Amino acid sequence: MTADEAGVPGEGSGRTRAGESPIGLVTITYSPGESLAALLDSIPMATSRQVSVVLADNGSTDGSVEAAAGRPGIRLVRTGGNVGYGAAANAGVAVLDPAIAWVLVINPDVVLGQGSIDALLEAATRHPEAGAFGPLITTPDGVVYPSARHLPSVGLGVGHALFGWWWPSNPWTRAYRQDMTAPIERTTGWLSGSCLLLRRAAFSAVDGFDPAYFMYFEDVDLGDRLARAGWASVYCPTARVVHLGGHSTERAPHAMVDAHHRSAYRYLSRRYSARWQAPLRWLLKVGLAARALASKRSARVAGGAAIPDRRVV
Repeated sequence: MTADEAGVPGEGSGRTRAGESPIGLVTITYSPGESLAALLDSIPMATSRQVSVVLADNGSTDGSVEAAAGRPGIRLVRTGGNVGYGAAANAGVAVLDPAIAWVLVINPDVVLGQGSIDALLEAATRHPEAGAFGPLITTPDGVVYPSARHLPSVGLGVGHALFGWWWPSNPWTRAYRQDMTAPIERTTGWLSGSCLLLRRAAFSAVDGFDPAYFMYFEDVDLGDRLARAGWASVYCPTARVVHLGGHSTERAPHAMVDAHHRSAYRYLSRRYSARWQAPLRWLLKVGLAARALASKRSARVAGGAAIPDRRVV
């Protein structure tokens, strides 16, 4: 058995318990630095199962992925360039053993909490109708990130975009992000792609992430398409992870602003695609272009709506 086939064992004896199938873990890398090692170090405490890890690399140059690939059970897949988040995730899932039924797609700057993967899998047994499961995500200082949201509509989206950056508690942002909703297990419109457990059958049924989204909204779009195919998305706050931050965004802020607004238009224009809605699509395009320009000129606009200082014990 090769190192790629061996997988990363979970905690305890280092062996998967009888009757427990292995799972896949795909992380999308682009010079992730030291955060990648922290993610990999956290896997054994997150599950008792065997984990097959794939690094779907979009052209890292910092040596971090090569160092990680030297660990047992890590498979490095080169995507051939910076193909975007969704396309890289699809490439990583594609190389996993076809027998693997569950895949965790995760950012390299996320640290898994104790038993978090197992908690997501336990939620899956309670929700056979669901195709995606997301944990409670916090910042490094413990603030809860609103990672389980309604699918955006024109009304919620416009209100959130126009008012969120200067009035974060506005009703449109609060409704869209579900900021003050109690952290309980529930179905939701979409879940953050920074840490997402996917039922592989459901993921395959909708052809995975749409590679046309370079970055941003690929998780929104996935939640939408899963719902249209009859699969629910479930928020599971008994599973907890820490998201350290968006390093790729920091490296090229203006490019990421453009990517965000292009993706927002792509999603909304598809949702309102009828011929008679063409004027609405034109207004969306103009409005999002104006907001992108404002975001490049103002860090406050670019930062969007601040998240409330909400913490859980």
